[in-house]
Amino acid sequence: MGKKQFNSAYEHLFAGASSGFCSTIVLQPLDLVKTRVQQSYAGVNGSPRGAIAVSRQVVSHDGLLGLWRGTTPTLYRNVPGVAMYFYALQVLRQEMTKLPAFSVYSADPASSASGSALPKLSSQGNLVAGATARVSVGFILNPFTVVKTRFESDHYAYRSMREAFTSIWREAGPKGLLQGFQASVLRDAPYAGLYVLFYEAIKEQTGLLLGSSLPGLKPFIYSYSGAMAGALATLSTHPFDVMKTRMQVQSRDAQYRSLSRTIAGIFKERGLVGFFDGVSIRISRKVFSSAISWTVYETLLIFWRDRSRYT
Repeated sequence: MGKKQFNSAYEHLFAGASSGFCSTIVLQPLDLVKTRVQQSYAGVNGSPRGAIAVSRQVVSHDGLLGLWRGTTPTLYRNVPGVAMYFYALQVLRQEMTKLPAFSVYSADPASSASGSALPKLSSQGNLVAGATARVSVGFILNPFTVVKTRFESDHYAYRSMREAFTSIWREAGPKGLLQGFQASVLRDAPYAGLYVLFYEAIKEQTGLLLGSSLPGLKPFIYSYSGAMAGALATLSTHPFDVMKTRMQVQSRDAQYRSLSRTIAGIFKERGLVGFFDGVSIRISRKVFSSAISWTVYETLLIFWRDRSRYT
């Protein structure tokens, strides 16, 4: 009977790509509505509109499929992005188990209460690993994030990704493809760090409370833990998402070409509440996205790991 401790690189990449694909297809409408709510509060294209009003306008103008505008650039970003993120997170975690300051190492990951397929780290280790993996991948894929956000906005009428990239390059050169990255780092580093910290803690406690001896409970534990962690981490970091959207959608306006000016502009227009425009939509999106992504990812890894023990 063979046994391997951790899944292969291919399995982590495939499981991550699968989770990114599933969450994107299901949840793209929430991303689009969030972007348009944030841009409307910025004074782009009329008076502020709520999520329901935005959804109705999109459907009346573009039909039901209009809610999936921007899916292609989102897939280009999320499928490789989620795969790279999960793989980078796994590699970091596995290496960090060798450091006494971060390690809570178990010879068999399945021995944890939640039956996780991942190496165990201390709270500080989860925080550092999550933030490092997310920011690294975010930098590589930021050009796709800019294009995705502009496709979701109705401030641009791009007909293809090539047209979008060409337009951004002509407009601002290579800097245009990195627009909003500072705000993304301020959002993603604490978000990803807090997310992994919350996810692992909630998953462990839920596993202890419910037990994980029944295979059917594992997907529920992953879904519940992912959803709760997503909500908590999103609420903590949403102001930076608002800043990122403003900088990427309104980069033609000098007021939104730097982080400090963007912060001042949002505060002047909307006050403190402006930093939470679209927060309920983003929390809803992150709750479902986290539940789907981590359930697909960990379930596939558990399946492959367990199968390998009997082959």
